Amino acid sequence: MEALLYQFTLLSNQACQDKNYDPSSTDDLMKLFEIEAYKSWVAMELEQEMEVKEAEVAVQQAEDYLDSDMESAMDEFRRFEEEMERMAMSELESLERTAESARKMGNLLEKAATFASKKYMEAALNSATASMKTAWKGLSSKKVHPS
Repeated sequence: MEALLYQFTLLSNQACQDKNYDPSSTDDLMKLFEIEAYKSWVAMELEQEMEVKEAEVAVQQAEDYLDSDMESAMDEFRRFEEEMERMAMSELESLERTAESARKMGNLLEKAATFASKKYMEAALNSATASMKTAWKGLSSKKVHPS
């Protein structure tokens, strides 16, 4: 482009100094300017397309990175959720074992209380029977018991 401007300057000077200057000689130079401008325009357009492609690649890389981070976060969340589920199940099983143990202890205490009350009732019945027998003996022998 600088060479064309230099040539244009030379032709301009020649046109100013030479009265017989042919203006058609500048037509070829103007066509060269047009071709150079078109080449510059195409080069800029290609450069812009390259920048667009680079931007698209950068956006795709950013999306891939974000997807990767999101997937990692979801994996970590799933592991955390599984761990919490496992801990909850462990706690539930422990509580169930404790409850079953307490139920068995309650059943044993109930059986012990039932057994003790039956023995108490037997002892009371035996005591009452013995008292009645003694009383009947005393009535039949005409003796009065001191109590």
